[in-house]
Amino acid sequence: MSRYVIDKEKLGENIELIKEKAKTEVIGVVKGNGYGFGIKEFTVELKKHGIKTFAVTEVTDIPILKEILDNEDILVMRSTAVYEEAKIIAQNCAIATIGSLNAAEIMNKVAEELGVKVKCHLKIDTGMGRYGFLPSEINDAVKCYSFENLEFIGAYTHFSSAFRNAELTKAQLVLFKDTMEQIKKEVGEIGIIHAANSPALLNVSDVCLDAVRIGSAFTGRVITRSKTKLNRLGVLEAEVVDVKTVPKGYSIGYNGTYKTKRETKIAIVPIGHYDGFGLGKEKELYDFRYVLSIFKAFLKKKQMYVRINGEMHYVIGGIGLSHTAVDITGTDIKPGDLATVDISPLMVNPRIERVYK
Repeated sequence: MSRYVIDKEKLGENIELIKEKAKTEVIGVVKGNGYGFGIKEFTVELKKHGIKTFAVTEVTDIPILKEILDNEDILVMRSTAVYEEAKIIAQNCAIATIGSLNAAEIMNKVAEELGVKVKCHLKIDTGMGRYGFLPSEINDAVKCYSFENLEFIGAYTHFSSAFRNAELTKAQLVLFKDTMEQIKKEVGEIGIIHAANSPALLNVSDVCLDAVRIGSAFTGRVITRSKTKLNRLGVLEAEVVDVKTVPKGYSIGYNGTYKTKRETKIAIVPIGHYDGFGLGKEKELYDFRYVLSIFKAFLKKKQMYVRINGEMHYVIGGIGLSHTAVDITGTDIKPGDLATVDISPLMVNPRIERVYK
């Protein structure tokens, strides 16, 4: 049976390295099932290291976090004008993101019906093109502060290209700070402001405001321009379930696309597409290098590999849904030996067990 294994001690090292570099409040982003590390397990580890605010994008994650948090805050990084979503946010005392006048109106209506006051962060769109008020929409943004049932305790923006364009990132930061200064003149207190995500913290200087939002950097799997001390974490593992030897010219896998060139010893590993193996690029952020790597892999007919007992062995016959054949000719590998695959946690099936060691 396969499982995705995270080194708890090295994760702790990553968390402390990030806190040291940020030198400001760190918001733990646990969206996407905790960046693939398991939202509950990941959140618990971050909490142990003093993280006080956690961020998600799906409102369905809020009840999950409420089960394991005490007085920590939950920031929902989704500006929603959907009544049902707004209600879940308000009922669970989470912090709402307000990125449109419509979203503010719906959240205010829900809060009034429930008899509560909802804490909110204003969202400014400085170039990401998703949620948020444009800097030219300051008048609408200011109107949000007048709703009686909304309490604005912060504001933020999202960098679009911090992993490769420092100048654009700095320009977005200047635009955000200028916009918030204009809003502050109109409404007074605006609370904390934050902009930096993992790529920004690691690639661009002077981007940390009152807080930073960190997710992928904790996993050690984030594009950076220079080497960091972060540990690259997460490995998919399972035991070899069987071993066999086939003759030269024998077909391996579906459609017989691979034929052995010699007598071949094969290990059967219970890891496949269902687990996330071989489905895509093992990186969280995509840019031109991704396209280039795919093209190079095609030209070189790059083979996938599995490590068994720490040694690299190539996949043959393609990857199946739940099994993979590996060439182990010339070894003494046997059933029960440990097979591992370096794979992004975001590619791993959420149903696969996450194990912290």
